[in-house]
Amino acid sequence: VQLQASGGGLVQAGGSLGLSCAASGRAFSRYGMGWFRQAPGKEREFVAGIGWSGGRKYYSDSVKGRFTISRDNAKNTVYLQMNNLRPEDTADYYCAAALSGRETGPYDYWGQGTLVTVSS
Repeated sequence: VQLQASGGGLVQAGGSLGLSCAASGRAFSRYGMGWFRQAPGKEREFVAGIGWSGGRKYYSDSVKGRFTISRDNAKNTVYLQMNNLRPEDTADYYCAAALSGRETGPYDYWGQGTLVTVSS
């Protein structure tokens, strides 16, 4: 499975940004998908996950109510809509795929990151 995240950029605090992650292969609809992030000098952290059907979603407390994860299995793509962004959301954002199909992982495949920078 190959994953390619896109959509990062520079945004002011309070603004919005949408990320996309395109996956290769015909089994995408069976995978759980997740978004993670890693800020400079910090460990990678879980942001959001979505189950194979899109019916189950799970968010970290730090983004709950501000970020929304969704997927389009026909397009082999998972999305992360980020609203009301804060400077502490600045990080490299990665998408990942879980063979289990669950939104909670474990995650088996990882894509390259896309940088999100939130200015104050």
